[in-house]
Amino acid sequence: MVKIKGHEIGSIVVTGASNRRAIQFKNNIIKVLKKIGVIEDDINIPLERIAIKKAKASATWYISDHRMHYSHNLQNKYVENLYVLFKVIETEANLVLSGQNTLRDFISEFKEDSDVYNKRKEAREFFDCDHDEHDFEIINKKYKVMAKELHPDMSTGDTEKFKQLNIAHKILKRELT
Repeated sequence: MVKIKGHEIGSIVVTGASNRRAIQFKNNIIKVLKKIGVIEDDINIPLERIAIKKAKASATWYISDHRMHYSHNLQNKYVENLYVLFKVIETEANLVLSGQNTLRDFISEFKEDSDVYNKRKEAREFFDCDHDEHDFEIINKKYKVMAKELHPDMSTGDTEKFKQLNIAHKILKRELT
């Protein structure tokens, strides 16, 4: 089980037909998004040529003039990351379709700026992490140490850097949890 965005999702291990399964998951994501009003031409889900390699899966779509994005990179294979991506999007979309959440709730869950990748890179640099660091526990430990040093109430405090620290933490938290 994987816990993401407050949902527990059963992870899968794909052992065969990885490329075909990846295409199925991509098509399932498109079907789910279309159910809540996203136009198919506004959905971009890049496929890896070799779906069994370790790689991040991501989806970008537009709804109500908002750029939506979600990515996942905690599983062992691209196809497994794409499956988790599908399940998260499906779960959130089903909440809208059942009336438990509004479309506005869905948008706020996935809305991101077009320069999100640059912001994530800058956040990792701020924490002095590798560009491919995806272990949120490591980032969170660094955050706590830096927060103690930079807090405005401390003698070493710096209000502006403390604000930057919290923004960087929020950016990476959104990506990794």
